[in-house]
Amino acid sequence: HTVLRAPPQPSMKVKSEGGSAPTSPAPVRVKEEAPERSYDELVANVNAIARPLAPRKLCRRLYKLVKKGLKVKQIRRGVKEVQKFLNKGEKGIVILAGDTLPIEVYCHFPVMCEDRSVPYVYIPSKADLGLSAGSQRPTCVIMVKPHEDYQEAYDECEEEVRSLPMPV
Repeated sequence: HTVLRAPPQPSMKVKSEGGSAPTSPAPVRVKEEAPERSYDELVANVNAIARPLAPRKLCRRLYKLVKKGLKVKQIRRGVKEVQKFLNKGEKGIVILAGDTLPIEVYCHFPVMCEDRSVPYVYIPSKADLGLSAGSQRPTCVIMVKPHEDYQEAYDECEEEVRSLPMPV
């Protein structure tokens, strides 16, 4: 067997342990920021089941609510965690990302929420949802639980989410 190995890259030097040999600084990886996309561009990419879709103003309020919930650790993030706590009977606003594919990952959430009378809403971007939750990873489902620190904002968002027209 012949094993092929890539030649070492000259720009990356390994720092020797204990030695005082001069080393070049490690290369800095700069992550290029994706251009800011407008709400209308994001809405164009949502999947077929993303109803009720939050309007632009409600999306901003929901992102702020998620950030407030994160500060006091009152959010549940991810399909497994949100599903587990919904089954346990926890209440809150469930926020789903409308651009998640395949939809089989989370298509059962609307039925679960309706059975438990938990309000749910879709927003256009899982990347923005993940960022608002303090993560670089996109997140397709978040549940924000009520808390006295942001109760007024929570009640406003809940009322607005419940007033959105539900799909038939």
